[in-house]
Parts: sequence; structure tokens; C-alpha cells
Amino acid sequence: MAGEGRAYGNLGNAYCSLGNFKQAIEYHNQHLSIAKEVGDRAGEGRTYGNLGNAYDSLGNFKQAIEYNNQHLSIAKEVGDRAGEGIAYGNLGNAYNNLGNFEQAIEYHNQHLSIAKEVGDRAREGIAYGNLGIAYYNTGQLENALLFNAQYLSICKETDDTIGQGIACYQMGRIHEFNDYLSKALNYYRLSIHYFDETRCLLQSEDAWKISFRDTKGFAYTALWTTLLKNAEVDEALYAAEQGRAQALADILKMQYSVDEKPTMKETISLVMKDQPSQTVFTALKGNTISFWLLREDIGINFTQKKIENGSADSLMKSTLKQINAGTVVRCENRSFDRQHSDLLSSRKTVEETVQSLSFSVHSLQPLYNVLVSPIADLLQGDDLVFVPDGPFSLAPFSALSNSVRIRAIPSLTALKLIASAPDDFHSKSEALLVGDPCLTEVTYGTGNAIYGQLPCAKKEVDMIGQLLQTAPLTGKNATKAEVLKRMKSVALIHIAAHGDAEFGEISLAPNPERTSQIPEEEDYMLTLSDVHAVRLRARLVVLSCCHSGQGEVKSEGIVGIARAFLCAGARSVLVSLWAIDDEATFMFMKSFYQHLAERKSSNTALHHAMKSLRETKNYSAIKYWAPFVLIGDDVTFEFGQHKHENNETTSKT
Repeated sequence: MAGEGRAYGNLGNAYCSLGNFKQAIEYHNQHLSIAKEVGDRAGEGRTYGNLGNAYDSLGNFKQAIEYNNQHLSIAKEVGDRAGEGIAYGNLGNAYNNLGNFEQAIEYHNQHLSIAKEVGDRAREGIAYGNLGIAYYNTGQLENALLFNAQYLSICKETDDTIGQGIACYQMGRIHEFNDYLSKALNYYRLSIHYFDETRCLLQSEDAWKISFRDTKGFAYTALWTTLLKNAEVDEALYAAEQGRAQALADILKMQYSVDEKPTMKETISLVMKDQPSQTVFTALKGNTISFWLLREDIGINFTQKKIENGSADSLMKSTLKQINAGTVVRCENRSFDRQHSDLLSSRKTVEETVQSLSFSVHSLQPLYNVLVSPIADLLQGDDLVFVPDGPFSLAPFSALSNSVRIRAIPSLTALKLIASAPDDFHSKSEALLVGDPCLTEVTYGTGNAIYGQLPCAKKEVDMIGQLLQTAPLTGKNATKAEVLKRMKSVALIHIAAHGDAEFGEISLAPNPERTSQIPEEEDYMLTLSDVHAVRLRARLVVLSCCHSGQGEVKSEGIVGIARAFLCAGARSVLVSLWAIDDEATFMFMKSFYQHLAERKSSNTALHHAMKSLRETKNYSAIKYWAPFVLIGDDVTFEFGQHKHENNETTSKT
């Protein structure tokens, strides 16, 4: 039993190191419960300390202090001097984060004294590093430099790679503050080098890489912003791109069997040379957006834009609220929000229904002013590839201009890898069409069905099926198992179904061979991990579902089902950013596929489909036509008079 508790504790520490603090807390609470049950007071104390660390990382500093004080009390009770020192250090971190730097220094000095007493060199180094941070925050830079140098020295002695990365970052901050930019840049580069060494050890663990990168984003930001201070504009772009969507790039290299490792300069040069479209890379720091416009004829052009009266996050929220797309509304009947599933079974009042159906008169002008206007004068032609950052990763780029067709990509490296995929990698025939999966068996405890049917979703895939002479999967036949089996080899995947509001995961018909009478989520929900596990050959995936472009905003980019399809090998993915109306989406997709059948590219077809919906009487409101975004390459299909499998497809690269 005690060993089981320690195992939970070790798992918690591992997840905390990777930045998955909520999972860490879950494991530490299991350890705490077992430690109390078996009477392991020392283990109980250590677990309180681990919980304190996790809550500190989540920004809940008062809770962190409470847990660390419990650790300190128990450590003193059982005579655990090393644990007592660790508790002092953790308390110092919490008080430092609260801005009480004098109290933090006092606790860190107590930690340092005990670490020396018990001969714990690693903890001694950590104490020096924490003192360096606290002294930096008080403006005592000489002390900060001294203590961080001692921390770096001990990290080298103990082979603490992550510690070396942190120490180098702190040294860089001190030199940057003193305006010694060359020294600062050297330390920031060393910091990234050490973090990348650690990240490589995670090998193919995508989720771990994402979490680890998310906790170390400060080093990449420090490097590219300092390069800009030093007037090294191109180098700043290389540094910002180096830290963007790293885990996705690793997976794409494996998918497409890419062995070469070009420099960032070479990658960006190839993007400018090989892409027919102009590309803009953005990086966000505070309320300032940096833009690098890439075009072969002009090279790299740089500009910046300050967000007035707020932040990127507040601008996104206010814009989505104004167009009635940022709130949970129930007229969009392809939506399913698992966190608010009880609302689906309740009857709306007349007032709520009228409010949900009302058109928005507001525009996307505020987003255009920030994201497109700063580089509008430099644009040439009508195609633009946009690499967004932070909250703007969820912006409706395709809708931001009536004249310029905009698609998104997580990074320049991802763009190069996708566009240069081997000619024979992606399929040139076959389509998988999935519409209105039957979910009547998925019910509440009362027996009422959670999901309503989507008649226009069925019409949608029937319409596409006639065009491609392909029979769609609908109703009870559209099972998760069948969809996963068929999606592996086709050139086109189109799914019209309910989507989950958190990660865009898709609800399909339950697998018939399930073990329980009532379907579990694993029987019908197409998850990120399900898609990751499939090796796709699709040139285009159309996710005609609510929220299919949603996910967690990380340093990696948006981590949701759209990214999962790119990781699985899809060349491009068309997604929706919010809840979509069943009938409006049918009309949108009818126009989209009509233009696709005329051999227009996917981005051009998207542009025309948005325009067609915008000009209708019933669906001219922005929330109906603006959520659709194309991520990845701009592909073109050849739909002839014969069956789809006999036709070739081509791709614009």
C-alpha cells in the first residue's frame, strides 16, 4: 500500500515537471490519501509539499502556502531536516510569486542553510537559483548575478539539464536588464539548448512534449524579443519560429520520413521560394504583435502593432461576443457541450429562443485592424498564409477580408513539411462521407437522448455523395469503428456531426460490439488520441461539426482535433471555430463543393462559400458564415463524370 502511494507521488512529480499540473494534483491527492491510511507521516508531509508546488504553478499561491506550511509542520514533527528545507524553499517561491520578496529571501536562506547542513548539493543549487530570482525582483542585480552563477555551476556538477536551462535564462534576464544584449542573447540561446536537450528525451510522447514546451516558452520569447531590441529582425523571426509548434513538426517529420535538419533560415528561405502565396508570421508579447511578412520578391518585411485598450485575449472575447459567437447558444444544433449537457434537455423560453436567433449587426473590423491592417499595404495578390500566435490562433482568419483569401498554419516549418510531402504520400482517389450519425442510444439517466438528429447533415453528405458518386455513411452505419477503418486510405474525408465544445471531438454512432448496453464515450466519441493513432492519406479533411477548430491554446498552438488530423497525415483541414447551424452549414457546404468541383482550390472554394452565405437573407449574420477556417495546404481536386476513385487529384504547393 505504501509503495502504491509512492508510485502515485512519483507520477505526480513527473506530470508536474511536464507542466500537466491538474493531473499531478490528482496523483498527489491519491498519494496523500494512502499516506494517511497507512500512517506514513513523512510521506504525508512530502505530498503536501508536492501539492503546494502544483498549486503554485497554477497560480493559486495562497493554497500553495497552506500546503507548504503543512509540509513544514510535519517535517519538523518527524525530524525530516531535508523535508523542512524543501518546505522553506517552496514557501519562498510562493511568497516571491505574491510579490513579498523579503519574506521569500528569508525562506530561501533557510532552505540554503539546511541543504548545506544535510549535504544536498542539488537542493543547495536550487536555493541559490531561487535567491537569484528574488534578488532580481528586488533590483539587487549583483546579488542576483552571484547566486545564479552559483546555481548554474552546481547544475553542471549534478548534470541537471533543466536546471542549467533555468539558470541560463535567469542570467540572460540580468544581462538584458543591464543592457548587455550580446551576453543576454548568449545565455538565452544556451537556455533553449538545454531545454531542447530535455525535450528530445521525450521522443514520441506528443502530449508530454506539448506540456514541457508550454512551461518553457519564456526562453524562446526572451530570445526573439531581445533580438528585436538588438535590431536583428531576421534572427528574431528564426528564433520565434524555432519555438513554434515543435511537437507537430516532430510528428510531421516522422509521417513524411524527413531526415534532413535544415536551419531555420533555410526553412524560411524555402517557404518563400516554394509557396505561391505570401506568408505572414506573427509573435505576441504582451499587447504588442510583431509581424514578419515573407515574400520572395521583397524578402522579409517587419512591422509591429500595439493592441489599444486591452489584450489579445480580451479583443478575441469581445469580438466573438459582439457577433454572438462567443457564448453558448442552442440554435446551432450541431453543437454539444459536455460540460453543459443538462441544458440540452431543458426547454428554452420564447425569449431565449428569439435572442439566440437574432442576427448580429457587428463586424470583424476590430480583428482586421489588428491582424490584417498593419500589413495590408504590403500585400500583393489575393492569397495569404497566416501563422498566428496565442489567443489569435482562434481568430476567424478566412472571414477577415473580402478580397484576400486567408488560411492558417501552426508554423512555417509545418507549412514547409506539409507542402513538400512526397507526391505519392496522399491519396488521389476515394472519399469518406459521414453524416448525421445515429446517437439515440446515448441517453441521460432519464432515458432521454442527449443528441438530436441533424437532418441537414444527412442532406449535406447525400449531396456530396451524388457529386462524387460515393455512398455516404449515415445513421447507425456511421459508427466510430467503421469511420476509423475507412478513413485510412481516402483522399477526402467529410464529417457532418455533433462536435464537442472543448477540443472539437466528434460524436459518431456507437460501436455495435460494445460491452455495455448503454454506450460509453469511448464507444462513440472520435477523440484526439483516436485520430492520432491513424495514419491518414487524406488531402482534405472537412469537419462540418461545431467547434472543430477549438482546443487548448498552448505555446504549441491550438491543441484540438484539427491538429490531430494534421498529425495523422492530413494535408489540410477545414474546421469551424464555434457552434454552427445545421441548415446554414448545408447551404455553405453545397456552395463549397460546387466550387471545388469546378477545380477551384479549397481556399478559393471556401472564400466563395462564405460570400454566398453572406448574401442570403436568413444567414447573413457573421456567426453563420465566418467560423470556417482552412488549416494547412491549399488543395485542388479534379471531380469528373466518372467515379471518384478513377479521377486524379492535384495539390497546389
